[in-house]
Amino acid sequence: MAINPPVDATQTPEWAALQKHYDELQAEGISLKKWFAEDKTRVEKLSFEAGDLHFDLSKNLIKPETLQLFANLAKAVKLDERTKAMYTGVHINNTEDRAVLHTALRRPVEDEGKYIVDGQDTVKDVREVLDRIYAFADDVRSGKWTGITGRKIETVVNIGIGGSDLGPVMVYEALKPYADAGISARYISNIDPNDLAEKTKGLDPETTLFIIVSKTFTTLETLTNAREARTWLLEELTANGAIAEGDEAQRAEAIKKHFVAVSTNLEKVEEFGIDPANAFGFWNWVGGRYSVDSAVGTSLAVVFGPARFEEFLHGFHEIDEYFANTPFEKNVVVLLGMLNVWYRNFFKVASHAVLPYDQYLHRFPAYLQQLTMESNGKSVRWDGTPVTTETGEIFWGEPGTNGQHAFYQLIHQGTQLIPADFIAFVNTPNPTKDGDQDVHELFLGNYFAQTKALAFGKTADEVRAEGTPEEIVPARVFTGNRPTTSIFGVALTPFAVGELIALYEHITFVEGTVWGLDSYDQWGVELGKQLAKQITPAISQDDEALAAQDASTQSLIQFYRKNREF
Repeated sequence: MAINPPVDATQTPEWAALQKHYDELQAEGISLKKWFAEDKTRVEKLSFEAGDLHFDLSKNLIKPETLQLFANLAKAVKLDERTKAMYTGVHINNTEDRAVLHTALRRPVEDEGKYIVDGQDTVKDVREVLDRIYAFADDVRSGKWTGITGRKIETVVNIGIGGSDLGPVMVYEALKPYADAGISARYISNIDPNDLAEKTKGLDPETTLFIIVSKTFTTLETLTNAREARTWLLEELTANGAIAEGDEAQRAEAIKKHFVAVSTNLEKVEEFGIDPANAFGFWNWVGGRYSVDSAVGTSLAVVFGPARFEEFLHGFHEIDEYFANTPFEKNVVVLLGMLNVWYRNFFKVASHAVLPYDQYLHRFPAYLQQLTMESNGKSVRWDGTPVTTETGEIFWGEPGTNGQHAFYQLIHQGTQLIPADFIAFVNTPNPTKDGDQDVHELFLGNYFAQTKALAFGKTADEVRAEGTPEEIVPARVFTGNRPTTSIFGVALTPFAVGELIALYEHITFVEGTVWGLDSYDQWGVELGKQLAKQITPAISQDDEALAAQDASTQSLIQFYRKNREF
């Protein structure tokens, strides 16, 4: 498919202007202490609101005038045109000739008829699937849908991998306080047998419902785990007398009552034993890592209910509309994407920390790893030409305050510059006091303190003034000028989680546009999967296949054969 080649950002006057600005800051000497002292309105100029999230960019290595340079570069790479192309269904996923329409997953019903893509009324189709999911969720939550013995479902087990797992499990963990129907969820993704063994441990098969999430119903890991889960279910139901040994009709009925699918391959769904009426589909314009708000989130609709899932979708849509309609100079989503480009390409940073000060968001950094690194971990632009600058960042992180006692040492005093996003919420669903001390305020004290320490540091003279022996003064100096962005929300609601996901989706898109990347394919995951299929026969019995491997692989397999005990 023909598509306009990307603008080479590095060859634009706007990139040159940003480089000049960077050089001037370096020559002047970057000092957040000085910049805050000289500009009493710095925080005001570098603070933004989007939805009900508050953003403070003032502790970043920029000046207020930097924002206009960011906006100019965004215009130079035609971010506005590419955004419009994405929202309207142009096939911007070039290598797979697909539209990129995750924003359609959260459009309101009033938008039906407005977004016809490849002859498909995308919003109408999305709402029809949502209606089916909501009806199913209501049935499970109310007890109308039961297991084979008539008992209410108590545990939903989602089986998927990649985007079919990382999004749902992250959101489930984030919104646990909203689980109100006596239903919990577990998530199986790894083909390692230990994952399934641990996730099914202690489950009652009569009250367990499995959701198999695979668009094509061919994903190796997912279908292997699905078959193992089916075996587990039937063996357990037989062992406790819920179904009779060898009764094929009962076995078939048990599968229908305890398995549903998120897939478009109804033939394979039916072959597995699932009633195709209980399969919920999504479309090829939904990438896996952008799919948690599609049928992939069915487990969430069951656990939290349709009303909460709608709130979740509203949060996404709020940021979608903000991103599409706010001028670049004031658009915090665009500015955060450009800020990441600023650090990656001008400061040459390799990694980016995401540090949620909310335990419920403990899986958010892992979710962002796939979203950002699978999207922008590329060295070829969308027209097949080599990239012209560094791309991608290594995203990582853990919740505060745990991270403070682990890797913050490197962020504070290491030799690498590591920009960090600090995320927190004003309110907690679990307010607690330790004597007179509000524990959430104690927690937030750390959230505020860490960005202050990273920005402003501590000088040798300040260390000496504390009476520190001279020989250890150098070890207690903090250079400061370590950049952070503070993202502050009112509460971690379904709406807020939707906002956060959409925020990083669009940040990733902004970066990809500057770098000229197709952020929506993932060919880098394919080669290893292909080779695994070739190598697996060699592991236990196929000497011819073993001989075809390289010397290192042969040696490792020989070690396996020698030491395998069962």
